[in-house]
Amino acid sequence: MFTEQDLQQIADHGLSLCEVEQQIDNFRKGFPYLNIKSSATVGNGIRAIDDAMAEELRAEYRAATNGLKVEKFVPASGAATRMFKDLFSFVNEGEMNSVVEKVEANLDKFAFAEELHKIVPEGASLKDVISAIIGEGLEYGAKPKGLVLFHRYPSGTSRTAFEEHLVEGAMYAACDGVVNIHFTVSPEHMEGFRELFNSVKEYYESRYDVRYNISMSVQKSSTDTIAVNPDCTPFRDDSGRLLFRPAGHGALIENLNDIDADVIFIKTIDNVAPDARKGDTIKYKEILAGILVTTQKKIYDYAAALEEGTANVGEVLRFVEEELCVRLPESVKAEGEEALKATLAALLDRPLRVCGMVRNEGEPGGGPFWAEGADGVVSLQIAESSQISPEQKHLMSEATHFNPVDIVCGTKNRKGEKYNFKNYVDPATGFISSKSSAGRTLLAQELPGLWNGAMASWNTLFVEVPITTFSPIKVVTDLLRPEHQ
Repeated sequence: MFTEQDLQQIADHGLSLCEVEQQIDNFRKGFPYLNIKSSATVGNGIRAIDDAMAEELRAEYRAATNGLKVEKFVPASGAATRMFKDLFSFVNEGEMNSVVEKVEANLDKFAFAEELHKIVPEGASLKDVISAIIGEGLEYGAKPKGLVLFHRYPSGTSRTAFEEHLVEGAMYAACDGVVNIHFTVSPEHMEGFRELFNSVKEYYESRYDVRYNISMSVQKSSTDTIAVNPDCTPFRDDSGRLLFRPAGHGALIENLNDIDADVIFIKTIDNVAPDARKGDTIKYKEILAGILVTTQKKIYDYAAALEEGTANVGEVLRFVEEELCVRLPESVKAEGEEALKATLAALLDRPLRVCGMVRNEGEPGGGPFWAEGADGVVSLQIAESSQISPEQKHLMSEATHFNPVDIVCGTKNRKGEKYNFKNYVDPATGFISSKSSAGRTLLAQELPGLWNGAMASWNTLFVEVPITTFSPIKVVTDLLRPEHQ
């Protein structure tokens, strides 16, 4: 199937022949659906926090930061092409659409309006104006979302999504005056991010009395997956070379795994709010982190007791099932005390994540569910629609909450040793999609999503957070929503 040239190309990509053969086998066999038991709801997998508890948890987190390294992880490699898709259609095809009409009617409300007016002469045609937004001029159609101006402030200044993350980081992720933020970016955009940071670093450090430690990485080529023809044979381009494709955000588990921090906040690049609306975001980030550090302390205490032989096994079992939301099959509980101790010890010895969940108001995205693994253990999982069988699709519409990607991760065991996140991925939770290259149909394979199968074997807690913490920008006119003005 593979030539010597193919083998060299595979090796140059950082992959092994065995890995590529496994990917092709996945195409042939497909991926199984998750065994969903029910959606998670408040009181049944999703925790609601009252005001008194909220302040206690925030205080717990703030106290814990004195001895911990905290980092913010922001996937930011996506280009803004989809955000401006309707503008491209107008320029390329000449047909008016509702998005362009809305942009024209509200042009001066966009944070980038002032920069646009510097480029486009007065009296320019609508096509020239739109062309200047996406093409020569602002070039937003070729830039990542992180470099697009999102918000205008009364002072007359405007901020990009990247800058809003700098500000957020100063408000909840500063430890000893240092704010650590890691952005995953595309290679072609890295210099643009660096230039922007260097131009604003002094201003934000002075304003928030912090020092920024900003790092960046690219999605590793070794996480790419081979493309195949519809008959599952390797897809080759016109020159006869194999085609490898980025395998989705699940590949970023490798980048996340490279970060040495005790607590890692994960949030997407486009989910930011202006300062006037950041209050709930800051509050609930600290609440989630407070739940993380207080739960970790219990995990460490129970793990130590199991190791030392002083644990009340029934109490540990209740903690695992009721607080960590990991339900063991009766067959495991009946294996005897020593076997149960070993099972409980293994379950406690895993990375921990606390995930905010927003009330479902029709926004797209995965949701919180109870799912049963191959071992019979039922646990909390974030599931996308592609992971749910047609017979269970109604569970998506019936779910009371959805996943806004608001996650806080605990990365180390009680001895301070960092977990290897690659050991906690469920490889059976990838998915296959139909794509094209040069007009030819191909099948592409995505790795288990970063907050889906890539974290399937983490201990997971769900917490209700308000819709005010979720304000993503998917299309350009989202910038006109009240929460972004």
